[in-house]
Amino acid sequence: MTSADNSQSSIRGPCASGGCASTAAKQSTKTAHVLPLTPQPLNVRGGLGMESGVLRAVTEIPAQYRSVFKEFPYFNYIQSKALDDLLYTGKNFVACAPTGSGKTVLFELVIIRLLMEEQAPWSHIKIVYMAPIKALCSQRYENWKQKFGPLGLNCKELTGDTEIDDFFEIQDAHLIMTTPEKWDSMTRKWSGNCLVQLVRLFLIDEVHVVKDETRGATLEVVVSRMKAMRSSLSHGAQTPESKTSVRFVAVSATIPNIKDIADWLSDGGEPAVCLEMDEEHRPVKLRKVVLGFPCSSNQTEFKFDLSLNYKIASIIQTYSDQKPTLVFCATRKGVQQSASVLAKDARFIMSIEHKQRLMKYADVIHDSKLRDLVMYGIGFHHAGIDLSDRKLIEGAFTMGDLPVLFTTSTLAMGVNLPAHLVVIKSTMHYVGGMFQEYSETDILQMIGRAGRPQFDTTATAVIMTRSQTKDRYTHLVSGDETTESSLHKHLVEHLNAEIVLHTFSDVNGALDWIRSTFLYIRALKNPSYYGFPPALNKAGIEAELQELCLRNLNALSSIGLITMDEDINFKTTETGKIMARYCIAYDTMKQFTLVSGTETLSDLIRLISKGKEFSDVQLRVSEKRTLNTLNKDKNRVTIRYPIEGKIKTNEMKVNCLIQAQLGCIAVQEFGLTQDIGKIFRNGTRVTKCLSEILGHQAKRNFSALLNSLILAKCFRSRLWENSPFVSKQLEKIGLTLSTAMVNAGLTSFQKIEEINARELELIVNRHPPFGNQIREAVIHLPKYEVSLEQVPKYSVSTAEVIITVILTNYKQLLLKRTAPDNHYVSLLIGDSDNQVLFHQKLTDSLLLRSGSWSKKTEITRAHADEQICVNLISSEYVGLDIQQTYSVFYSGPKRFRAHHSLFRTEGTRRPRLTLQQNSSHHTAATLWSNLYIVYEMIPGIRQCNHYCKNKEQCGHDCCKVGVVVVQRSVKNPESIFSSYLSDLKSRTESLAETPVKRLKMKMSNDTGAVDLHRFSYKQNDGMPTGSRSVKIQITNVFFNCQSVCTKVLNQRVRDADESGCFSEAMRVTFDLGVDDWSDIDDENL
Repeated sequence: MTSADNSQSSIRGPCASGGCASTAAKQSTKTAHVLPLTPQPLNVRGGLGMESGVLRAVTEIPAQYRSVFKEFPYFNYIQSKALDDLLYTGKNFVACAPTGSGKTVLFELVIIRLLMEEQAPWSHIKIVYMAPIKALCSQRYENWKQKFGPLGLNCKELTGDTEIDDFFEIQDAHLIMTTPEKWDSMTRKWSGNCLVQLVRLFLIDEVHVVKDETRGATLEVVVSRMKAMRSSLSHGAQTPESKTSVRFVAVSATIPNIKDIADWLSDGGEPAVCLEMDEEHRPVKLRKVVLGFPCSSNQTEFKFDLSLNYKIASIIQTYSDQKPTLVFCATRKGVQQSASVLAKDARFIMSIEHKQRLMKYADVIHDSKLRDLVMYGIGFHHAGIDLSDRKLIEGAFTMGDLPVLFTTSTLAMGVNLPAHLVVIKSTMHYVGGMFQEYSETDILQMIGRAGRPQFDTTATAVIMTRSQTKDRYTHLVSGDETTESSLHKHLVEHLNAEIVLHTFSDVNGALDWIRSTFLYIRALKNPSYYGFPPALNKAGIEAELQELCLRNLNALSSIGLITMDEDINFKTTETGKIMARYCIAYDTMKQFTLVSGTETLSDLIRLISKGKEFSDVQLRVSEKRTLNTLNKDKNRVTIRYPIEGKIKTNEMKVNCLIQAQLGCIAVQEFGLTQDIGKIFRNGTRVTKCLSEILGHQAKRNFSALLNSLILAKCFRSRLWENSPFVSKQLEKIGLTLSTAMVNAGLTSFQKIEEINARELELIVNRHPPFGNQIREAVIHLPKYEVSLEQVPKYSVSTAEVIITVILTNYKQLLLKRTAPDNHYVSLLIGDSDNQVLFHQKLTDSLLLRSGSWSKKTEITRAHADEQICVNLISSEYVGLDIQQTYSVFYSGPKRFRAHHSLFRTEGTRRPRLTLQQNSSHHTAATLWSNLYIVYEMIPGIRQCNHYCKNKEQCGHDCCKVGVVVVQRSVKNPESIFSSYLSDLKSRTESLAETPVKRLKMKMSNDTGAVDLHRFSYKQNDGMPTGSRSVKIQITNVFFNCQSVCTKVLNQRVRDADESGCFSEAMRVTFDLGVDDWSDIDDENL
C-alpha cells in the first residue's frame, strides 16, 4: 500500500461538479476574471449514456446575488436542468439526485428567487431549512452565513444544542436551520404566531428520512402542519394580492418513488415539480460491491464482527487505488479494534514529508491510542473521543494526510468527509442492548460518502455482510426499495398535538388531516404494508384509517389526555396540553398516571428513568464496571440512592448517571458524559412536564408535587437540592473551582457573599477582579422571606391566613440581576394529610414591582394535626429555597398525631426549623417526620455501616451525621409527658420485690391507713447495706431517666420555639406530685 494521493485534496476546479473544462478556472488568482454581462450557456455532449444538455452560466443570476455562486462559472447538468423551475417559477419542487451532484445549490437558487421577489431588508420573510441531524444544520449554517450574510440575511441555528429557542431570540432571523424535532416543538408553542406565518420558503434536506421508524413521523407531521398553515393563510387572504403561500422544496438521493413525495407536497391543485436523475448523472461514477462472508449459526455477532477485522487490509489493497478509505464500524469499541488490527497487518508507504505532517497531528492529539495509530497513517473517529481530536482527524483526512479512517455510522449523515473507498464492515449494529440490521437510509448514506466531485472521478463502496444476507443488500443498493411512511407507528402522540392545536375536533376532521400526510398517499398504493386488506378500494382504505384514528383517540382518552362525547367529538385536557407542549411520549405519560401522590425523590428518579425519551441511551458492556462503582463502592463517593443489585439495564444506567451528575461525582469516560448530556437535555423537559401535571391534579399529592418541583430544579441546575456545590451555578465557576470553594467551607450563597473578594481569589487561584465578580453575582441573586399571619377568625374546620413573600433585596435587583428574566419561584403549602392547600408561581418581575406579594387564603383543617408546611422553590437555583412549618390555631380541642408522618423520610440529617432562607434543603418528608419526633420517639445516634475512607467528603449523609436509632414509646391520647411518666412508673413497679421500706408497704396485706413517715429515711437507722444499695439504685434509675427526658424534650421544644414552628410556645414542667413518690428526699440522699 502507498499513502493517499495528496494532490486530490487540492482539486477544487469550478467545473469539477459540472464536468466541463474551463480555462478560466486555471488562471492565476492574480488575474482579474470578468464574467460576461449576458448569459452564455455551455453546450456539453453526453457520454456513457448521459444525454446532451446545456450548462447554464452563473451570469443568469442578478449581479448582486452572484457572489453566492462565486466558486464556479457554470451550473452542472442537474442544476442547469432545474434552474428554470426554481428561479423563474414559484412551484413546489422535489429532486432526487445522486449524492455529490450539487443538490445544495438547488436550495440556494430558490432562496435567490425569493429575494428577487421581495425587497430588502426582507424583515417580513422567514426561510426554514430542515435537516435530519444537527451536524447538517451546523454545516449549512456556517456555509450560508458566509454566503448570505453579506446580502443582509441573518442566519440562526435552532437545534437541541442551541438555547435560542425563544420567539424573541429568532424574530430577526431570515434563515433558520433546524431539525424536525425542534421545529415540531416550536410550532406547537407558536400556533397562530406571526413568526410561523412569515415562513415563505420551507427547505427539506434528506427527505427520505420520512421512512425512518423513529424520526420519520416527526418530519411527516411537521411538513403536513406547514401545509395546513399554508392553506389557512390562503383561505384567510382578503385579496389575491395579499395571498401568501409557503413554497416547499425537498431533495434526496435515495427515493425511488419520488413522485409520491411530489404528490404529498402538492399545492392543492397539482403535484410538485419532480426532477429525477439516476446514477448515470452522478458526477463521480460509483461502483457498488457486496461481499458475503460465512457465519455459522453458533457464531455470535460480536465474533463475526471481530473476524471481519482481519479482512479489511486485503479489501483496502484491492479497491482503494491508494486513495483515502473510510471504514464504517458497528460500535465505538469495534472502531478502535479494527484500527489496531489494520495497524498490525499493513504498512503504508509514506514520504518523509508525509510522516512529518502525521507527527504534527499526533503531537496535539489527547487520546493516547489515537496518537499512536495516527503515526501509522490510521485514525478513528466516533462520538466518544474529545471534540478537538475529532476536528483534527476530520481535517487530516480531508487533506489526504490520513490514508484510512475508521468511524461509526453517525458520520454518514451528511458530514462532508470524502473518500475514494467506503467500506461498511458488517451490516449489523448494536442498538438498545442488541444487534440489529442497519436501516436502508443508514446504508445508502454511508455509501453516499464515497466520491465527491471536487475530489474524485470514480469511487467504490464495499458492503461486508453475512452470506445469508448478501442478496438482500445487493437488491437494496440497486435502488428498488420503496419509501414508506412510519406515521402509523407514532400516531397517538401526533394526534394529541394536533388536537391541542385545534387542527380538528372530531373524527371527520382527523381523517381530513390524515389526507394531508404521506401516510395517506402510500396507504392508497400499498395498504398491506400498513396492516390493511390489500383488495380495498379508496373508500375502504379511508375507513381503515378512520378506525386507526379511533383506536388512538381511545388510548388518549383512557389516560385523560382528551375528553370524548357520544358523537365522538373531542377536546383536549390540561394534561394533554402539557404533553404536547413538552413533546412527551405516550408511554411516558402512562407512567405518570401511576403516581400515587406520596412519592419521594428517589421514587420520582426511578419513574423518570423509565421514560421512553431515554430509550436510546444504551448500556454498553465496557461501561458496567464504571457504573457499578458509581452505584456501590465502600472506598469512593457513590450515588445518593444506591440501586439494588448490579447495573444491567438501560433504566438502571439512566438512574445511576442522573444521580452521579446531581451529586457532582466526576465521570471520566467521555461516552458516559455524552449520555449524561443527552439525559439532562431530555430530562429537563420531562421533569418539568411531571411537575406541571401534578400541579393540575386535585388529588392528595403534596409530597409528590413538592419533590417533583425540587427534581425539576435539580435537573435544571444539575445539583441536588441540598448540594454544597451551589457556586457551580455561577458563571465562570465549574466543578473544579466549585470543589475548591466547598473545601474552603463556601457551601452556601450567604457564605460566598460574606467572604472577602481577595480571600476568594486565593481559594480559587484567580486574579482580581474575579472575586468581586463572583460576589457581585451572588449579591444580585434574589433573596426571599416568607411569613404567614393568621386572621383572628377562628373555626373548628377552617382558618384564614395571609401569606406574604418578600424580595428582601429588590432595590439591588432593580439595578442588576443575576437570575434570568424568566426566573420564578413556586409557593407550595401542604398539610399533614398530604393535601395541597395552596400552589402558585411567582415571577421575579412580579415581586420587583413592589418588593413583596401577599394573598389571603383559607386553610382546611387536617385530620392528623394543625401543622402546615410552606415551601418556596426556585425554578433554577439550588440554595434559594425556603421550607418552613407553621402551627395553625383552630377552635375546639387540639389534635395530635397518633401515627408516624405519612411522608417517608429520605435523609438522616435533621433540618433546623427557622424562618430564614436556606434553613433547610430537605424534602417535606424530612420536615414532617422531624417535627413529630418530639411526640413519637426518643432518638439515639449510631454510626452507619458504610466503609468510606473519608466520611466528611463522601456522598452519604449518614456518614456525616450518623443513623437515627428509633425506640418508639407507647401512644396515649393524654399528654405525651404524662404518658412518659406513667410508663416509667409501670416499668419501676415491675421490678423484683426487694426489702426496701417503701416496697414493703406494697407487700403488706393490711388495707388500713398507713403512716408513710415511718418509712422515711433516717440517718441512724441501721439499714442493711444491700437494702440501701437497692433503694439508691432505683432512685438513680428514676433521676437518670428524668434527666434524659428533660434534656431531650426541653431541647426539642426550645428549638421549635426559637424557629417559630409553634405559634403557641410549649413549656414543659415535670410534676412529680404522685403519692407513690412522696418519700423521696433530694436533700438528704
